[in-house]
Amino acid sequence: DQQEIRALLEQVAQGQRSVDEAVLALKMEPFQELGFAKVDTTGLRQGAAEVIYGAGKTPRQIHDIAASMRQTGEKAILITRMSQEAAQVVGEDLPLTYHEMGRIGIVGEMPAPTGKGTIVVATGGTSDMPVAEEAALTAEVLGNQVTRLYDVVGGLHRTLSHLEDIMSARVIIAIAGMEGALASVIGGLPTARLIAVPTQRGNGAAFGGLAALLSMLNSCASGVSVVNIDNGFGAGYLASMINHL
Repeated sequence: DQQEIRALLEQVAQGQRSVDEAVLALKMEPFQELGFAKVDTTGLRQGAAEVIYGAGKTPRQIHDIAASMRQTGEKAILITRMSQEAAQVVGEDLPLTYHEMGRIGIVGEMPAPTGKGTIVVATGGTSDMPVAEEAALTAEVLGNQVTRLYDVVGGLHRTLSHLEDIMSARVIIAIAGMEGALASVIGGLPTARLIAVPTQRGNGAAFGGLAALLSMLNSCASGVSVVNIDNGFGAGYLASMINHL
């Protein structure tokens, strides 16, 4: 509580604790107990505010978590895997912007970019756009400039037409289903960090994204990181961490 934080700061001022010890103590601060959820309020554990995972939660639970975060001063609250029904409930009395394509809800205003460079989000095909929007919006909420390059793998000429954007990016997120070739195609071009996201898109032997996942894990391009199938949020979050180093 406020008394404990004040006492901690006084200890630092008096030389009884170091700054690093105080930061560690704040990281260990308790969460806000809502009964059905425990909400971290400091933002110190991972460097960003807690993100609300909407799948499996009722619309009212999502609303109450977001409302509690607003009360503690969060200006931009990210809600992933959010249904239209939940968006209607949350938007009744909270300033919600809902992005149906990526199933993303944002309570509050987008922050100004604070990342050091640009994050490029590229997809193999149009059907990968829902995952791409989850990644792009996650990165934007976390304070990054994002460039979207969609449907670039149908031919090498499509990829090369965006060469300037690809070569100038600080981080690239390559999102593809089918055989997942986009990661290897783009991975051999720039010096940027590349995060590959396999998607479920594909027929038969695509095995719900497993084929793309294995292709990306076995990419011959150096330095490719791979997240789970359809995990646009994980890719956007990791890209933001890299872009803020």
